[in-house]
Amino acid sequence: MAVQTFLFASLIIFSSIESNHGATEVSLFTNLENLLEVTAKPTRVGVVWEAGKDIVRITWMLKSSAKVNDDAAFKTVEVKLCYAPISQVDRPWRKTHNELSRDRSCPHKIVSKPYDKIPQSLNWTIDRETPTGTYFIRAYGTDVNGYEVAYGQSSDAEKTTNLFSVEGISGRHTSLDIASICFSVFSFGSLLVFLVKEKRKAKLQQRK
Repeated sequence: MAVQTFLFASLIIFSSIESNHGATEVSLFTNLENLLEVTAKPTRVGVVWEAGKDIVRITWMLKSSAKVNDDAAFKTVEVKLCYAPISQVDRPWRKTHNELSRDRSCPHKIVSKPYDKIPQSLNWTIDRETPTGTYFIRAYGTDVNGYEVAYGQSSDAEKTTNLFSVEGISGRHTSLDIASICFSVFSFGSLLVFLVKEKRKAKLQQRK
């Protein structure tokens, strides 16, 4: 009986520890401070950006209004491509969620780099797989455990300014067309060989 009581008490304590541990691991967007200044400038202005072709100059840095040591917890900066509200309408798989582990508005990771106090930038070629839509850029400052502790974005809080449109690649790719042609030729050749063999087999049987 004593052993059963001890095991039951241990289970309760373990469950409580796990529950509290899990609670501390939940990152909420509303708990993050807007400490990063993020800009996104295309090499071509005034046009719809083309996936797989256009290049965007992305820059991020600590805001000048930030206090000393506001970035003390930063270990890494993760830069992501995020859907603007207009491209989330009737698309629940792109839904914004306050709990960042469940958020689907920024699924396209651009880069993850160690945090540096000096301004950082890169030239990013829009991925070929990027769907047609309207976007903005967001950067997260993450701690040593990989949890978001701050953010910044190229748009305003309502995500209505400094947005840009991307035209995704539609239709069949050249590589797929080539593969399809090769497969068709191979299939036709195999069929031709099979028919020739069957014809020879039939002739042999007739001679017998």
